[in-house]
Amino acid sequence: MLFSIFRYLLAVSSMVFSLFAIGVSPGYTAPLIGSYTDKVPVGDIVPGADSYGQIRTDIPVVPALKGGTVVGWVFLTSDFVSTTGYSGKPIHTLVGIDQDAVLTGVRLVKHSEPIVLIGIPDSKIKAVTAKYAGLDLKAEAAAGGSAHDLDIISGATVTIMVIDDSIVRSGLKVARALGLGGLKEKTIAAGPVKIVDPDKREISDWQTLTGDGSVRRLSVDVAQINEAFRAQGDPKAIARPEPGPDTDTYIDMYLALVDVPSIGLSLLGEADYRNLMSRLKEGDHAIAVMGRGRYSFKGSGYVRGGIFDRIHLIQDDVAVRFHDRQHARISQIVADGAPAFTEMDLFVIPADSGFSPVKDFRLQLLVQRAIGAIDKAFLTFDLGYQLPQGYLKTIAPAAQAGDTGQPASSFAATSDEDKAAAQALWMRIWKDRKVDVAILASAIGLLTLVFFFQMQVTRHERFTFWFRIAFLVFTLVWLGWMQNAQLSVVNVLAFFSSVTTHFSWDAFLMDPLVFLLWFSVAAALLFWGRGAYCGWLCPFGALQELTNRLAKLCRIPQWELPWGLHERLWPLKYMIFLALFGLSLYSLDVAEHYAEVEPFKTAIILKFQRAWPFVTFVVVLLAAGLFVERFYCRYLCPLGAALAIPARLRMFDWLKRYRECGNPCQRCAKECMVQAIHPEGNINANECLNCLHCQVLYQHDQKCPVCIKKAAKRRRFEVQTGLVKPDAASNAPAPAE
Repeated sequence: MLFSIFRYLLAVSSMVFSLFAIGVSPGYTAPLIGSYTDKVPVGDIVPGADSYGQIRTDIPVVPALKGGTVVGWVFLTSDFVSTTGYSGKPIHTLVGIDQDAVLTGVRLVKHSEPIVLIGIPDSKIKAVTAKYAGLDLKAEAAAGGSAHDLDIISGATVTIMVIDDSIVRSGLKVARALGLGGLKEKTIAAGPVKIVDPDKREISDWQTLTGDGSVRRLSVDVAQINEAFRAQGDPKAIARPEPGPDTDTYIDMYLALVDVPSIGLSLLGEADYRNLMSRLKEGDHAIAVMGRGRYSFKGSGYVRGGIFDRIHLIQDDVAVRFHDRQHARISQIVADGAPAFTEMDLFVIPADSGFSPVKDFRLQLLVQRAIGAIDKAFLTFDLGYQLPQGYLKTIAPAAQAGDTGQPASSFAATSDEDKAAAQALWMRIWKDRKVDVAILASAIGLLTLVFFFQMQVTRHERFTFWFRIAFLVFTLVWLGWMQNAQLSVVNVLAFFSSVTTHFSWDAFLMDPLVFLLWFSVAAALLFWGRGAYCGWLCPFGALQELTNRLAKLCRIPQWELPWGLHERLWPLKYMIFLALFGLSLYSLDVAEHYAEVEPFKTAIILKFQRAWPFVTFVVVLLAAGLFVERFYCRYLCPLGAALAIPARLRMFDWLKRYRECGNPCQRCAKECMVQAIHPEGNINANECLNCLHCQVLYQHDQKCPVCIKKAAKRRRFEVQTGLVKPDAASNAPAPAE
């Protein structure tokens, strides 16, 4: 029996864990460009070309032919770089390039960014992308990828930056590999090389650090920022100058490379520096950014999307954008004489970014100014950084083939490198989020104890009620709105889409909280069915129930649908799930689009910050839930339907019932919040949300007729035996109707 349970749990866990990640196939991955060349005419990418050639075997590029002669090349950005945006997925852009390293055409062919979902037309993003035609990569190579101006769309800052980064970096790789425009691949020098001296650990004060360039500064006052927007020439931005005295500080920002021992120890102190270095993996680096003034270099975008959209690091054609998982706050700057800052933060530069601490780099600051209700104007400022030579030492290079002038770049990492990088990344994420993991694990553990000892817990009606309210508030506020840990039917569809590929554990270990939730779902399907998640750990379910509680306090009438109608509405959610599943067999993208029938993204992930049709849809569902408790969960939720199907394998029945339940007593059936109890008394496990209210009634000596009769019989016995006086027995409650 135990072996069967264990084997089942492993099988269900493997299935459920994979519900939210498409596995990455190990080994060689075929170039993706072949999937898009038949969808875009070659003349749209390389004007004058009349046909595509064959994909090269050494580089994933396709020649653009005119009468059989090569007139340009076509490539897909995601074949060369894996820069991701809010969605966590690469943005696929088809790019044409001529023999002089000038882009001839750019077409955005696929993305998973939520820009359309927040009211920005997809056509607007495609129009901005198309403007990259004519970009001269020779100038970009000379300027480190910043010879052009970004055309940023308000509300899609990160998406535009990611598109820009992927076009420029992949274009430079292609141009160098093909020798276009005289560009050549970078080579590894054969002579002595410089590295950071790990033994140099001198402590310096603030004046010394800023004086020798260990800490670099960018200072902009009100007059300078207003002049910069005037020089840009946007009349709307000019009409809205920054108010206040010209000499007021707009932003005073400082930058330092703090994984360098002397700099890190001087700024952070021994304890914080040691903590930083224990967090960094081999090859990682870290910068400290400190600021004060009116303008924040962090902003608030990272709170919603997890990406810091106001700063990014640039070194040659390497661009590093920082995510919240690469960020930590600095408690204090310990260097003597350091000024007071309003913002002090650490940002980790990952090892696979290609960053070198011995080369010059710059931190680019994006400054925005509101020029309308939603429109903004943008400027960029660069804070350059060069590590002082005193922190470096020269060593002889190791005797390797790559040290003799061999090309240093490659187009795609090997599967082993990808696997190692992915493993290092998820391990770092888990370490960074260990507090969040501990909180959720504790909550799941507490809920598990409640389920195992439900009879003891539900003896106390008031305690059970307030415990449930508190847990639902935790689920909605912390798990949902703060951590965005909301499961979705899209995860289920992704699983079925991935059955033809090899599964990778690394892919779904990237989100620790979602991993723990799916593990709890796997266990719950065996022990309690879908109700453990749907009734307790679903943030949108918690939102529905809490708003309904408020409605009851406001004496809003509650509607109980006739049993016949109620029972016939149950299949709706299964029909919705099957329709989405059928669409996913045709196209996962189409299915994900129609999965907007789930209100989770609007209400929980984006916190109602979406276009009005989506918000209206959620408001209508919540309004229905004010009158019919858990309306969406009862009749429309495809995720609930998807979980109910494997929940049929549930091996235990924990909810206690009397023979009298349903005949004649209907108390539990009438008080069940989702009407999951049939008139004849049995509980429909597919619909039950495990709220435990029926177990409260099961033991209630003033509401359950069976308990009341037992209590009355016990009192009569006590009176007859003289254990209590007859007056005490007369106070016994009458059986409930």
